[in-house]
Amino acid sequence: MKFTLDWKEYAKVARQLVSEGVVLLENDGVLPLKQKEKVSVFGRIQFNYIKSGTGSGGLVNAPYVVSILDALEEDESVEVNQNLKEIYSSWLKSHPFDIGNGWGHEPWAQVEMPLTQDIVNDAKKESSTAIVIIGRTAGEDRDNSATEGGYYLTAAEKDMLQLVCSTFDKTVVLLNVGNVIDMEWVNEYKPSAVLYVWQGGSEGGHGVVDVLTGKVSPSGKLADTILKNIESHPAYNHFGDDKNNDYVEDIFVGYRYFETLAKDEVRYPFGYGLSYTNFNLNTEIDNLNNNVHLVTKIKNVGKYQGKEVVQVYVQSPNNKLCKSDRVLVDFKKTKTLEINEEETLSFDIPYSRFASFDDKGVTPYKDAFVLEDGEYKVYVGEDVRSAKLVGSFTLDETLLVEQLQEALTPIRPFKRIEIKDGNVDLVDVPTRSYDLSKRIKDNRPGDRKCTGDLGIKFKDVLTGKNSIDEFLDQLTDEELIYLSRGEGMCPPKVTPGVASCYGGSALPLSEKYEMPIAACSDGPSGIRMDCGAPAFALPCGSVQACSFNVDLITELFKFEAKELRYNKISTLLGPGINIHRYPLNGRNFEYYSEDPYLTGACAVAVLKALHEFGVTGTIKHFAGNNQEYRRHFINSNVSARALREIYLKPFEMCVKEGGAYSIMTTYGLLNDIYTGSNYDLCTTVLRNEWGFKGMVMTDWWARLSSNPVGDLKLKGSIKNVSSMIVAQNDVYMVTSDSYTNANKDNALNGLKKGLFTRGELLRNAKNICYALAKAEVSDHLLNGEDEIEIINPPKGADKKMNYIPEIIFDKEDGYLPLDNLITTGGVVNCYTVHFEKYGCFDMIVNVSSDLGELSQTTFAMSTSHSKEVLYTIKGTNGKTVECKMEVNVLFQRDLFLRIYFVQTGLKVESIRLHLKGDVDFPNK
Repeated sequence: MKFTLDWKEYAKVARQLVSEGVVLLENDGVLPLKQKEKVSVFGRIQFNYIKSGTGSGGLVNAPYVVSILDALEEDESVEVNQNLKEIYSSWLKSHPFDIGNGWGHEPWAQVEMPLTQDIVNDAKKESSTAIVIIGRTAGEDRDNSATEGGYYLTAAEKDMLQLVCSTFDKTVVLLNVGNVIDMEWVNEYKPSAVLYVWQGGSEGGHGVVDVLTGKVSPSGKLADTILKNIESHPAYNHFGDDKNNDYVEDIFVGYRYFETLAKDEVRYPFGYGLSYTNFNLNTEIDNLNNNVHLVTKIKNVGKYQGKEVVQVYVQSPNNKLCKSDRVLVDFKKTKTLEINEEETLSFDIPYSRFASFDDKGVTPYKDAFVLEDGEYKVYVGEDVRSAKLVGSFTLDETLLVEQLQEALTPIRPFKRIEIKDGNVDLVDVPTRSYDLSKRIKDNRPGDRKCTGDLGIKFKDVLTGKNSIDEFLDQLTDEELIYLSRGEGMCPPKVTPGVASCYGGSALPLSEKYEMPIAACSDGPSGIRMDCGAPAFALPCGSVQACSFNVDLITELFKFEAKELRYNKISTLLGPGINIHRYPLNGRNFEYYSEDPYLTGACAVAVLKALHEFGVTGTIKHFAGNNQEYRRHFINSNVSARALREIYLKPFEMCVKEGGAYSIMTTYGLLNDIYTGSNYDLCTTVLRNEWGFKGMVMTDWWARLSSNPVGDLKLKGSIKNVSSMIVAQNDVYMVTSDSYTNANKDNALNGLKKGLFTRGELLRNAKNICYALAKAEVSDHLLNGEDEIEIINPPKGADKKMNYIPEIIFDKEDGYLPLDNLITTGGVVNCYTVHFEKYGCFDMIVNVSSDLGELSQTTFAMSTSHSKEVLYTIKGTNGKTVECKMEVNVLFQRDLFLRIYFVQTGLKVESIRLHLKGDVDFPNK
């Protein structure tokens, strides 16, 4: 494939997406800022912009990140109070940014600089407007909390707001966050304007300032309901348990609950967002033949140009199946409308968008999507609350939309909400009434014998010379099992620093059958490469969803697709499409919304863009990954109806509309079965009902059930691969070596014991090969390497990576070879080292320089899991200088050891690795 990756255009589209995802909640006329307005910026986050949340979805080595302060100072229409900036700069010298203690142990809030009345008064004398920036992060492995510094403001942040808002007449508050937070302080301090600016990646600051200055009129809309009090949330008492979470709220997630039952508990409704201008909407409804056809005219009647989001909701009759008062069924965003300009948008909405699933058998069609008889009302507007009734239609009898079968039904009894005429009841959830063991047995594929090696290569399948069945029949049982194991983290056989690989990672597969090896990289906020290679940091999922602009999301991810191709990565491990069930989920920044249709539409846009360039996204986490706390062990108890209507719906959209062919299951249990072992999830629903073709992988080092039908007493293990194979979760992620069975899984023993058959192995292998055939590595196999031109790279993105072939280090003390080391400035040398021993090593680099005594030559050392250690060396007159860094080999034995030469002029005499004698780590 031949194409150009233009970083300047990449940044332009990302900047636009940030500006369209900013949500303006309050504005008394202070925004947009006036020309040449002088502003005082408060809050330490002006210096410490949060580009994304933490964990695998945020660890992108971005070559640059534009902060809000950077963008304000860059913009010629704004003047920043430099005296106030200097006060903050001075304070920060003794109060540096707290990075925490590693993965899952970062602080969600930073210590804020205490303000005095004198500081604020002096700032007021110099400027007319105050901008207050408040930041939060959260992420993988640890949820947010309903505490100060989490969901609530800290005392110092409240003091800051009180002082600034009481002193300045014009105060703008910017929330640099990934999740929604408590907003009751708006009533108390009454700032002039409040904006959710989210976490915008590399171009975050530019996008925000475009909105502040009026270059872009805000058009973002809330993808979540913001409450007055989190305790009014229906999941408040059913989130954060260490064993079981009962989804008592059932289908009443987010606005579905509050618009039906508790409107007074809402501060800002779903879909809400102000603009600098105003719009008139006029809608006509017709052509109701299993399809709602709408034509909406939108006219800009305000004083600024801008865009509007037209949202369509349906209210279904509350008959035997209880329903929410509103369900989002479609949305579209206008182009930029000039003053008095008008645009016409058409909507064709299938009935299936608002069908209800009957898991009780109260309609004539049990385990089916239906539309009950009665009146269906259609609302169109700018948010869920203000949308106006534009028409209705009536069904005289219950309409069958899709007949399915009972699947994924809970086996553990619990209760759920049902709402009738404004009254709430707790009723028993239907539990499993079918024999899952029999279903698995009855649908087991037939066996085919191993033909032995017939000389058929994987390329022969790609060219059509041989069928996939002919190819796979050659593989022995052991070779088919190798195929079920993915390798990682940072596998040395593919692009350095990525999360895993699959396909021909075991030598017999790559050498005998010439199967390519496909690389998988963490995301979805950009490409994560632990070798230190740079990548563009994307606006987080919250920004994307709040833009309500799927076309713009598609444009952005076309650039991401090119970047994936450039780095020889076949799949981005994202988008994450779990539902914002509760505001405190740590990974809400990665996901999109509390609404399944909006979530699915955003994810489909991503997939379509990636597929245009022959790469894909692995949609995750399938399904019900709505809590990070004890995510390896937590059991989500969810009714079949809530699963079908809410939590599975985005995945279904991605399969049917987005052509998804790679999916990742979760860590936890869904209705008492680990999702990686869940036959109904991976086979009955995903493949048999939705028609999915492709590969399903586990999450990294996921536990699996020992019994594929579920058991309330059994615990999971990473070794239970037999149940994974039965379920048709095709690939276990990850093992350090797929050939030697480094995880000691039970697959081979399971085959011998009859827990699964060769036929099931062949079925799963075919799924893997389907995905592998679509991967960019297969395109390279057929058509050669890509021709990619990189233009306008920012500083830092043009680092040259020098990947040195894998080295086996089986000593306690020894030296790395220097033959392939490049000491030219701007080169990152990356050693891939497999340590035979676990332990704590010193990496000792001896360098010298013939440059003059006043010269300064800098180089940096780092590992896969450490920060850079920077050394600046003056001229040494040929003498050797020793530089040292600690290398911890504690959890995995494949590490990258990086040496980055900032300038040319150093000679490396030796690189020594020495196991510390006072540390004794046993081999694992």
